[in-house]
Amino acid sequence: MNFIQNPKEVPAAHSRIGPYLHKTPLMYSTALNDMLGHEIFFKIDSLQKTGAFKVRGVLNHLLVLKEQQSLPKKVVAYSTGNHGIGLGWVARELGIQARIYLPQNTSSVKQQAARYYGAEVIYTSTRQEAEEKTKIDGANGFYYLHPSDSDYTIAGAGTICYEALQQLDSSPDAIFGACGGGGLLSGAYLAKELTSPTSLLFGCEPLNANDAFLSVRQDSIYRFGQSPETVADGLRTLSISERTFSYLKKLDDFFLVDEYSIYYWTSWLIHLLKVVCEPSCALNMAGVTQWLKKQERPKKVLVLISGGNIDPALYRELWKEDYLLTIPGL
Repeated sequence: MNFIQNPKEVPAAHSRIGPYLHKTPLMYSTALNDMLGHEIFFKIDSLQKTGAFKVRGVLNHLLVLKEQQSLPKKVVAYSTGNHGIGLGWVARELGIQARIYLPQNTSSVKQQAARYYGAEVIYTSTRQEAEEKTKIDGANGFYYLHPSDSDYTIAGAGTICYEALQQLDSSPDAIFGACGGGGLLSGAYLAKELTSPTSLLFGCEPLNANDAFLSVRQDSIYRFGQSPETVADGLRTLSISERTFSYLKKLDDFFLVDEYSIYYWTSWLIHLLKVVCEPSCALNMAGVTQWLKKQERPKKVLVLISGGNIDPALYRELWKEDYLLTIPGL
């Protein structure tokens, strides 16, 4: 079944959520461009109101329901953090109740943010348990808001890429986004098809959490039995959905990133851009460099920096090893 929706839903979502959210900046590092010999632009959604792009999809989803006069009074979701934070913020803005199931290994800063916005936070032993409890609540009076398996959520997620493409003075040769549940890349696909169809779109995944890569390769959805181990905590999804699978099969390629490279690029992007960047989006730069090594002429690249909610404990771990001693290159 083909779930791909009309790309025009993305600018409609952008108009809908615009009054509520920041138009986040597009940045570049002259030093990094000199090191690599290419133009790389970063869309910094770590500076969004909730510190991540996820709020875009949640807000669009619930505003559509409000327009349809079917806004629920109680919403439930499971999350590894940023989806839950986004739901907590949107629920507070719209005056509805939010319940969020978080696995116990969710970073402390994300736990605190979800609670700060007034959501009821319930901890579970595993990601699997969080999913199961959410579905039970969804069958018992709560509206179940999946992190990515919804046209409304995907259209909202696509606004990060749509906005970035509007901010660029010309189309990029390639766009890079990370893959957890696939909502970001699904929305990015719609955005680039509408406004920059010649741009290539690449997905990046941790080598240790490569369910989307395996799904595309075997043409059937691969599901982990338990949450994969990776420092990129936002990408510890058990599987993609049939809906996002339809989009991910349209990508031009997937790049897998080892844990060392995730730490390395998290350190370097924080250093070069002077903004907070989660490992879950810093890994994109490992994919960028893998691709650029094969290019014969200078390229223009857009990288989606989708979140910046980093646990202080990770900061301490990052600086145990001096990744900045090794200068980036191709």
